[in-house]
Amino acid sequence: MTIRLADLADAAERRRIDDYVAAHPASELYHRPQWSVAVEEGCRQRAHYLIAEGPGGLAGCLPLIEIRSPLFGNALVSVGFGTGGGPIADDKATADALVVAGWEIAGRLGCRSMELRGGEVPEGWTAQTGVYVDFSKALPEGDEAILRAMKRRHRSIRRAREFDLEVRIGRGEADQAMHYAVYCEMVRNLGSPVFPRTLFAAMLDRFGEDADILTVLKDGRPMASALNFYFRGTAMPYWGGGTAASREYSASEMMYYQVMCHASRRGCTNFNFGRSKVGTGTHAFKANWGFDANPLVYAVRTADGAAPRSVNPLDPKYRLQVALWKKLPLPLANRIGPHIARGLG
Repeated sequence: MTIRLADLADAAERRRIDDYVAAHPASELYHRPQWSVAVEEGCRQRAHYLIAEGPGGLAGCLPLIEIRSPLFGNALVSVGFGTGGGPIADDKATADALVVAGWEIAGRLGCRSMELRGGEVPEGWTAQTGVYVDFSKALPEGDEAILRAMKRRHRSIRRAREFDLEVRIGRGEADQAMHYAVYCEMVRNLGSPVFPRTLFAAMLDRFGEDADILTVLKDGRPMASALNFYFRGTAMPYWGGGTAASREYSASEMMYYQVMCHASRRGCTNFNFGRSKVGTGTHAFKANWGFDANPLVYAVRTADGAAPRSVNPLDPKYRLQVALWKKLPLPLANRIGPHIARGLG
């Protein structure tokens, strides 16, 4: 067995990895090499994609993103800017070997910690539980069947239908501009810095038809928008939300409902509402749709004497910063935010 860093600049190598990911039963969207490439292009955080090769070809992979931040420290993360990751392999021994190789890379890079967002917790690593949950549900076929399944949101969605809202789906410059404007306002209102727009553009470029943007507008003004991914029959509205003005029209409810309908028409049979931190407003919003919460278990290892990095806005030490960020003028938050957020990963 040979473990080495993949050459993500080589299109043939990327195709080999993508084929392996597509066939592996435990793979996630974040294992696709497109994710690592897009993060490099959009956030200038370096990708280190490990692959294991045996006599029969690829036998495992571990995508890693080198996150460097003067505020939050340096870490090697599988996978950066994703909610999943960790090693996938043909057997446990290969998965363990990939993790060992990853930790060696972390040491050479001067990263004091390494995070695995998925897979089994390796021996000697610390499990992180109780922080994040994932929401998912089977997706019925047909618009009315989807509406009937959303029992807790019936009234809001039907109310939104009365406001003559426009629904737009696309991947072009105009779609990206509307999505970013909505997303910037939403995360500022939550007290978080916004990711660089280049990250979203790179994701759309690299994933092609496996990603798009759905935006809900009122009188030509974008109210709610989501950047969606489609992987192995599952739709994932990954970066999305609504403006403060959207509440008057239930535009966010309409947006998620329309993403479900659009995904069903694409042939998707599952809907993943994404990760949320326990105790936050987004967690409560998703729970109120009637989705089941699935606890996420992550693993972290730190160098001797080092503390795990903390990027959780619920950490008491960030309480003042979050409160102040909510009060920033939106243009200022949009100017500063991407420089901070690219180090969150």
